[in-house]
Amino acid sequence: MAFGLSVTQHKRASVVHVSGRLDSSTAPQFEAAIQKLIDGGHSQLVMDLSATEYMSSAAFRALISAHKQVHKGTRRGDVLIAGASPKLIETFKLGGFDELFKFYDNQVDAVGSF
Repeated sequence: MAFGLSVTQHKRASVVHVSGRLDSSTAPQFEAAIQKLIDGGHSQLVMDLSATEYMSSAAFRALISAHKQVHKGTRRGDVLIAGASPKLIETFKLGGFDELFKFYDNQVDAVGSF
């Protein structure tokens, strides 16, 4: 599956839809999209990983950076993970990142939690 990235704005949150592989060649585009949202004042972010096949360390770095940014200062945001496969969730756990992020079965539940 080819890499794809799109952003959907909802009343409560911004959803970043990712398909394909998030690796060293695609992670910069992923990170730039997240940074653009944060720079634009969006601090309630949902990462829809339901169509994501693989995530490299570069993709995890982008998520951790976003998490830090939306939690610093007076911001009251969060980065939520939606639709991740059991394999991706296991990768989050192996890296200890399951302590940083909340996981939801789908984007509707994640957006609704804000």
